[in-house]
Amino acid sequence: MDGSAWLVGHLKGAFMSLAHMNSMHAGTDEAMEYCRAITQKRARNFYYGLRLSPEPARSALYTVYAWMRKADDLVDGDIAGTADASESELREKVARFREATDEALSGGAVDGDLLWVALGHVASRHSLRKEHFHAVLDGQLDDLTRREYATFAELKEYCRRVASAVGLLCVEIWGYKDDRALVLAEKRGIAFQLTNILRDFRQDWDMGRIYLPAEDFSRNKLTAADLHEWRKPHECELFLREQIERAEAFYQSSDELESLITPAYVPTLAAMTAIYHGLLKKMRGNPASLVEHRRIRLSTWQKAMIALRAKWSVVQAG
Repeated sequence: MDGSAWLVGHLKGAFMSLAHMNSMHAGTDEAMEYCRAITQKRARNFYYGLRLSPEPARSALYTVYAWMRKADDLVDGDIAGTADASESELREKVARFREATDEALSGGAVDGDLLWVALGHVASRHSLRKEHFHAVLDGQLDDLTRREYATFAELKEYCRRVASAVGLLCVEIWGYKDDRALVLAEKRGIAFQLTNILRDFRQDWDMGRIYLPAEDFSRNKLTAADLHEWRKPHECELFLREQIERAEAFYQSSDELESLITPAYVPTLAAMTAIYHGLLKKMRGNPASLVEHRRIRLSTWQKAMIALRAKWSVVQAG
């Protein structure tokens, strides 16, 4: 081969390699935008905090949220379009999703979904532990087979799977300066999930699920049906205040978490916490609202102001 032929061949190979890299970059950009769009559409509370994170962590958090949202929908027949699927079919669906997750996290190619492109990209930049993703999927299997929780110990374990695991992934992306952050992230996740469970009592009831512990109903001489129909107002209010204070205790016991993560990400965590804690405070002000038809929520304006205050507090501190 003469020199000119070698040069032409070498340049051709370089251009093909560059074109491939540009194609991969374009695919990654599309995948990250896909996850951002899911987060904006579905994360009515989290999005206000997540968008405060600087890049590349912001896109990583959007990807984790998009993955969590897909995982959460796996066994929900109304959302996933699998209302008539058998338990074995849904278990197989979760198993396939678990395998695809592991493949993406390990850098393998998973076809057919932009989510896996985004997750593979994020995993190449951040150390994300597979066991946290597996825990969330184990929680989905709980939702597939369990309709009630006998004790708070059982419910707490469920909260660890579906919420604390996500919190631990966030802390891994943010970075932390003390291992205590992992313990506190677990508690904060439980606080968030207990808030969700209280807020969604009526919605979960309609789906045939009761997350509030049976032992607590029994101790207060109530049934879940009594609470749903508000048949014993005094007992129902005492029961709900007990549940609210339990969630509050997890917020209080994790209040050092913000001081242990990388400062740039404190506004994100502070905003998300203020929004969820704000929901709990609304419940405390009117426990009966938890069984009303209108779901408890903060307005868009309230959430935007919380995010703004969280960002401004860090600017002032700096």
